Amino acid sequence: MEVILLERVPNLGQLGQIVKVKPGYARNFLLPTKKALRATKENLAYFERQKSVIEQTNADRRQGATVQGTKVDGASVVIVRQAAESGQLYGSVTARDIADAISAQGTLVDRNHIVLNQAIKTLGLFSITVALHPEVSVKVTVNIARSEEEAKTQAARGEALIGRADDEDEGEAPAAAPEATEES
Repeated sequence: MEVILLERVPNLGQLGQIVKVKPGYARNFLLPTKKALRATKENLAYFERQKSVIEQTNADRRQGATVQGTKVDGASVVIVRQAAESGQLYGSVTARDIADAISAQGTLVDRNHIVLNQAIKTLGLFSITVALHPEVSVKVTVNIARSEEEAKTQAARGEALIGRADDEDEGEAPAAAPEATEES
C-alpha cells in the first residue's frame, strides 16, 4: 500500500514522501495517528493544495518541541519505589511514571514521548530518551531508589547501591562453567 507521509516518520521517510508500506502498518498506525494519507489521486491533489500549511504546522510543532527540549534536556528525576534487597522492584517503572515525574518538575511531557522499549524492573540510574517531535529528542536521567536518601547517594556515586555488601564479603571467583563435550 502506498501512503503520503504528513510528517517525518523514523526509518520510513520525510514529510511529503510517497512510500510503500504493509497494509496493516498503514491501517493500524499511520492512518489513525494522522501521520499519512492513502496515496490516491484525490489525496495527492489535497496534499499539494495543503502542502504549505502542513509544512508550517510541522515547523511550528518542531519549534515548540525545541523550546520544550531545552527545558527538559539533561534533567534528572527521582522515582521512589519499593524493592527487594536484591534491587528488584515489586512492580515496574513505565513510560507513564517517567512522564509524570518529568511533568511534576514543571514541563509537561506526554507518556507517548518517552522512548522505553521495556519497563524498568530494577533500582538504579537510567538514561532515557524523550522524543518530543520526530526531529527533536533529548536525554533524561531517571534515578529509581527506595528512598530520597538512597536516590541522593546513587546520584552522587553515579551507580546503583544494590549488592554492595554481598560483593565485598565474597572474595571467591565465580565457578567456571562446565565444558561441553562433543559426542559422535
